[in-house]
Amino acid sequence: MKNFISARDISNIEAMVQKAIGYKADPFKDKALGINKRIGLLFLNPSMRTRLSTQIAANNLGMDAIVFNIDKDGWKLEFEEGAIMSGNTIEHVKDAAPILGSYFDILCIRTFPSLVNKHEDYSELFINQFIKYAGIPIVSLESATLHPLQSFTDIITIEETFKELRKPKIVLTWAPHIKPIPQCVGNSFAEWINAWGKADFVITHPEDYELDTKFTDGATIEYDQEKALEGADFVYVKNWSSYADYGKVLCNDSSWMLTTEHLAKTNNARVMHCLPVRRNVELSDEVLDSASSIVNLQATNRVWAAQAVLAEILHSVN
Repeated sequence: MKNFISARDISNIEAMVQKAIGYKADPFKDKALGINKRIGLLFLNPSMRTRLSTQIAANNLGMDAIVFNIDKDGWKLEFEEGAIMSGNTIEHVKDAAPILGSYFDILCIRTFPSLVNKHEDYSELFINQFIKYAGIPIVSLESATLHPLQSFTDIITIEETFKELRKPKIVLTWAPHIKPIPQCVGNSFAEWINAWGKADFVITHPEDYELDTKFTDGATIEYDQEKALEGADFVYVKNWSSYADYGKVLCNDSSWMLTTEHLAKTNNARVMHCLPVRRNVELSDEVLDSASSIVNLQATNRVWAAQAVLAEILHSVN
């Protein structure tokens, strides 16, 4: 594996899931793999679980991890080619990235979309410029359109908790929020579930909240949430803003918040969310604090997802 940006970077999802589960059983079995290797974690936006889980995963593999918050501690970077830097950007990525490439063996980047310019966000300019200029493997810790480590974690968690000899029904449901939220997690979850190919997959949301079809093709789209939830084995709750009317909040119907009444229509579904979650906005307390919720298991599994990815990259560069 050269870079880890999306589901397309993994040739065999099932094998990678088993690799992650193996690390969960024995975290330090490859402690020597990353000896004398250094990983850089660059954050253009805040993080808690992503930062800590990736740092722990790197340490489990024997790597030295250095965290740098560009949004707080560094110069504001310019990413556009040919830019006249007479504004508020101080350093161009083509000057910064090669230096970072000389400092580290793997470079991890976290950035969010502007939710203003769809073309720019969906071009994945920030991640692609680091890939172009750093000269070392790049791992996405969330980008403008995708959150691959989270989605890989979600697959691991589903595999770990569903043991029946049939395809599970998985429902991704939109939820209300107090502000516009990126489509990253929704896009990424859809891409990974479709690539995994082992589920009956339904996406439900109010009309006009369709995600980009390049991620959702293969899923059933259902505008009636109650109908979508019928017989579900897993319900993944996440808000996103409009893709078509980019970044806009077109509807904020509180009836879409997942409650125990919604869950009564499911097949005793397990409830998932990437966290952080707005309690009693996206998900009710009674659901989050119930035995149906596996959000803490998801968060725990972030370490093993990251460890499997980093190990795969280390094997390819060693």
